[in-house]
Amino acid sequence: MSKILVLGAAGKIARHAIHQFLGQEGVILTLYLRKSGRLQKLAGDSVEVIEGDVTDTRHLQEVARGQDVVYANLAGDNIEEQAKSVVEALEAAGVGRLIWISTLGIYDEVPGAFGRWNHEMLDDGYLEPYSAAAKVIESSKLDYTIVRPAWLTDKDEVDYELTQKGEPFKGTEVSRQSVADLVVKLAQDPTRDVRASVGINKPGTDGDKPSWY
Repeated sequence: MSKILVLGAAGKIARHAIHQFLGQEGVILTLYLRKSGRLQKLAGDSVEVIEGDVTDTRHLQEVARGQDVVYANLAGDNIEEQAKSVVEALEAAGVGRLIWISTLGIYDEVPGAFGRWNHEMLDDGYLEPYSAAAKVIESSKLDYTIVRPAWLTDKDEVDYELTQKGEPFKGTEVSRQSVADLVVKLAQDPTRDVRASVGINKPGTDGDKPSWY
């Protein structure tokens, strides 16, 4: 039996991951979000829905206690503050495994024309806090995996490849379903990509920008 806590559970990637988790035996989910009514219909014997804000460190610590894996699907201008609260809460609760969704470009790892375009699109107050949040996670004692998706699509497909921190990022886009598939696989295998940061993209999508621009 595996107990998984999903932070920011109403997010699009999180909803795909939750759907996949619900199809597995022996998984108990705790869904944590600011407006619990959005997912209350999922509550049941193997799913608990809890309303809360991850910056409420004490409450998050209480919820995290006893969990095997925490998957954080968070966003916002205060993402660094959220990261600090998550790390503090998980370390205090004795939970080691964290899967953290970030974004491409936080290490200036996107090469070529696409890298320049990505900076133009994301440098205005977006990449900086996500980079700072990643540093908070990497400085923790947690068995983290940071996931850095390419530009996201809603395509009904699971098709992806990975790059590691220190390697040039590949591709320009990836489906949310693909990211969710990776999250579920990471949750299933506590030894996979531990204390690592992985980029995820759809193979064959190299270019100057995503296909819809």
